[in-house]
Amino acid sequence: MCGISAIILANLQGLACPELFESLGILQHRGQDAAGIVTCGSKGRLYQCKGNGLVRDIFDESQLRTLIGNMGVGHVRYPTAGSSAHAEAQPFYVNSPYGLVLGHNGNLVNAAELRRFLDLEAHRHINTDSDSELLLNILANNLQATGKFRVNEEDIFNSIGQLFEQCTGGYACAGMVAGFGIVGFRDPNGIRPLVYGRRKTAYGYDYMLASESVVLDSLDFTDITDVLPGEAIIITKHAITKRHLVADKVFSPCVFEYVYFARPDSIIDGISVYKARLEMGEALASQVLRALGDDMDIDVVIPVPDTSRVSALQLSYKLNILFREGFIKNRYIGRTFIMPGQEMRRKSVRRKLNPMALEFANKNVLLVDDSIVRGTTSREIVQMARDSGAKKVYFASCAPPIRFPNVYGIDMPTSRELVGYQRNEVQISQEIGADRVIFQDLDDLVAACRKLRPDITRFDTSVFDGDYVAGQVTTAYLDHLESLRNDKAKGTLQEDEAAPETIGLHNSFKRKN
Repeated sequence: MCGISAIILANLQGLACPELFESLGILQHRGQDAAGIVTCGSKGRLYQCKGNGLVRDIFDESQLRTLIGNMGVGHVRYPTAGSSAHAEAQPFYVNSPYGLVLGHNGNLVNAAELRRFLDLEAHRHINTDSDSELLLNILANNLQATGKFRVNEEDIFNSIGQLFEQCTGGYACAGMVAGFGIVGFRDPNGIRPLVYGRRKTAYGYDYMLASESVVLDSLDFTDITDVLPGEAIIITKHAITKRHLVADKVFSPCVFEYVYFARPDSIIDGISVYKARLEMGEALASQVLRALGDDMDIDVVIPVPDTSRVSALQLSYKLNILFREGFIKNRYIGRTFIMPGQEMRRKSVRRKLNPMALEFANKNVLLVDDSIVRGTTSREIVQMARDSGAKKVYFASCAPPIRFPNVYGIDMPTSRELVGYQRNEVQISQEIGADRVIFQDLDDLVAACRKLRPDITRFDTSVFDGDYVAGQVTTAYLDHLESLRNDKAKGTLQEDEAAPETIGLHNSFKRKN
């Protein structure tokens, strides 16, 4: 998963970089592997700073001062195919035609086909293994085919429309055409989120695109609107135009955004993430009642911070069982789910969470988490509860068992590395060391989100049921994905690609040591 943003200021002498920097800090939860900003000056020159690490580690005041211009694109990243190469930090740039910049959240399932096309037919050089670079070059090739010296909105819309036909998968993109304006578009199924808003100033309206509404809220933008599935939006200093380019696909936003990824203070596709998690807790409470029945002996409900806290609170309220904070989180440790490598994840769990023994001692505890993916974190947490004196440890998941890899931009492990793979609930309980595991029912999870937006008839639930809404997911593709995503591959040292690009930008690189 990644976070993207783009901004254009009405003040032609204004600086876009401070607010892009702020936006990436707000979106840090969506990616902690790399970050980058590219801005555009008044004469169309591009200025860039990107690298591996957290936002605070990559940018400092002296670097931000070099990022001049009133518009730009920002990106935070974690790798969806296991690579953490410095050269894959985004946004990406191509100089032909017009000077194009793109930040991408998602994943393409036909990347191999696109790579062959760009190499053999379009003759465009691809420098990384990132499908984001493929997306950018597909767009660039479509624009170049116009043969025009200067681009206009119609050319961009036509080129994005062609891209929708060429690229299969889940993707939301924020881009920029040098000296022209910013661009946003979203895959035809709307799997990955994207919003935009405006802010009135003395010079006119500033506009911003971002992965989540909380970015725009925090930076005082209003009239926040979702980019629709298959829709593109172009914003220049003169006007804002948008066009729905694909109309025959089923709107299927990713349900995992509401379960785990998005901040609770975001609203995605008209659904409050906070309210959706309350509904998940309500439904999960009913599941716990059905599972334990007369054997209900839970003394205390304890959330696994932070994502599950809202659901756990509602669950405890419905069950009329005491809610307590049993784990104190070190907020300076990254999200273990998105850390590359099983060993790093395992070691990070105990550094990240510290149990308070007084809340566990001599109690039957119900731990509530948003989901169970590999089981590594859950196993460590259950053991910490037992080490702190818990008599029984039940484990409730706000999501159903995850049994299939994600192909739309979430770095799920290989099928065999998923704790839910070919295991029932009893076997999963044994695997993580819990007395019992209770999972949310898939229908209840979907209903929790649909209750807030009934007109959405389908969500992407492929990690739970293996139904890949965008299509073209073959056994060969999944086998290839597994070869890239397994922990053995992630632990293999790769060629260092950190040399600064010679692309005619002002480059400022800072590697986290």
